[in-house]
Amino acid sequence: MSEHLLSLMTFFPILGMFIVLLLPRNAGGLLKSVALVVSLITFVISLPLALDPVFKTSAGMHYTEFAEWISVGKYFTMNYSLGVDGISLWLVMLTTFIMPIAILSTWQAVTKHVKAYMAMMLLLETAMLGAFVSLDLFLFYIFWELMLIPMYFMIGIWGGANRIYAAVKFFIYTAVGSLLMLVAILFIYYQAVNSGMDISGFSVTDFYNLSLDPQLQRWLFLAFAFSFAIKVPMFPVHTWLPDAHTEAPTAGSVILAAVMLKMGTYGYLRFAMPLFPEALRYYLPYLTALAVIGIIYGALVAMMQKDVKKLVAYSSVSHLGFVMLGIFALNTVGVSGAVLQMINHGISTGALFLIVGFIYERRHTRLISEFGGLSTSMPVFAVIFMIVTLSSIGLPGTNGFVGEFMILMGAFQGELRWFAVLATSGVILAAVYMLWMFQRVMFGKLDNPKNRDLKDLSLRELCVMAPLLVFIFWIGVCPNTFLDKMTPAVDHMIEQISGKKPIVVPQVLPATPGQGHAAHIQAVEHGEHHE
Repeated sequence: MSEHLLSLMTFFPILGMFIVLLLPRNAGGLLKSVALVVSLITFVISLPLALDPVFKTSAGMHYTEFAEWISVGKYFTMNYSLGVDGISLWLVMLTTFIMPIAILSTWQAVTKHVKAYMAMMLLLETAMLGAFVSLDLFLFYIFWELMLIPMYFMIGIWGGANRIYAAVKFFIYTAVGSLLMLVAILFIYYQAVNSGMDISGFSVTDFYNLSLDPQLQRWLFLAFAFSFAIKVPMFPVHTWLPDAHTEAPTAGSVILAAVMLKMGTYGYLRFAMPLFPEALRYYLPYLTALAVIGIIYGALVAMMQKDVKKLVAYSSVSHLGFVMLGIFALNTVGVSGAVLQMINHGISTGALFLIVGFIYERRHTRLISEFGGLSTSMPVFAVIFMIVTLSSIGLPGTNGFVGEFMILMGAFQGELRWFAVLATSGVILAAVYMLWMFQRVMFGKLDNPKNRDLKDLSLRELCVMAPLLVFIFWIGVCPNTFLDKMTPAVDHMIEQISGKKPIVVPQVLPATPGQGHAAHIQAVEHGEHHE
């Protein structure tokens, strides 16, 4: 099974989708149960990846699979090529982890067209996993485009009052960027074939070695960067996100925030930056400036929102600005912090959208002014909401603190010192808009009689939130569980882009009493200690 683990994991949800399509459409409970079981089995299939120690010592691709797929002589070759390294590992695990939680959240929220909804969820899981493990650029593009279809229908059919507008806007923005990337992919392949390179289809690892004219690199980089910037989304191509989040059903918002937005940040790390390193260095100041603008702008706009869900949506723009700042730091501390913060954002922001869904199911409104004093009638909900809020603003001891601190430290010790100083204002602003929103919703007088008799979280809702709370504290207290397996791949990527020795955090090496100095000298002689 290890030889085909990635294929089994990627396409098992499709098998579940076909099972769902064969079931009666009026058996809502059965349809949801089957989808939940399929997503749980997919998570179990992916667990060997997280438990494998090989990622701690090797930066290469593991669990690789390769098969010839489409070939037209020397003119066109596309292969089925999969693999996973320390960068994609935790994004794959985040996808398989968050999907059962999202499906479990639909038990009360989704009552119409349940069969189609569950089928769309499982199709979306296959598309997201396929994009994270694809090593052939054309195969990656197929999965990238496939993600649009189920999310488009989820927003357009099960969304809010302005769902058609939000769905079309989401589709147009993403499709336009994708087409630019497709043109760039085809052009790279054309250049590789004409240069006489011995390439294996659209293999991204082959294209890493392709030598391109610096001016040409800049144009190709822009095509990739624009497509991925829309998906992140970065300022100023972010305007589709608040509408999509506000109108999407709760599970759709969770998947969009937790996983789909990471396609953009992952795309920069896997494709845009290592493929065009010279163009990256040229555009780096401009991209970093946009990331910092996104941090501050997203926070300021979030502060002014009257709708809780729209506030959380704009907070994503700000938080993902931090991720991009860490990526552009181009050192181990910053990039590792950025990858970890992708996971943190998926957990914390996904949890916030679930919380918004819980109160919307009870009150059928998301306006902050309609709430107040909910901590009296819903004390368990108040405690969980508080933990997730503190995680989102980066309180020490929670996951958000580790990621943001590493990003700022990486940017400050690199060449982005003043950008890091400006970005710290985003941390302060996040505390302002999140705590202010929490205070207005959870405390104060119960002026609205509709809030007096609201039921606290049910057992199902507690089961939805419990895994997220575990990881909020796990990552906050023991981040090395996750950092150790991504560091070799991050170091390799940085060396590939810059050709320089990566900057790492000095580590205190263990030594037996009386042997500390000798152990330190031995570690330095063997290259294990970096200043």
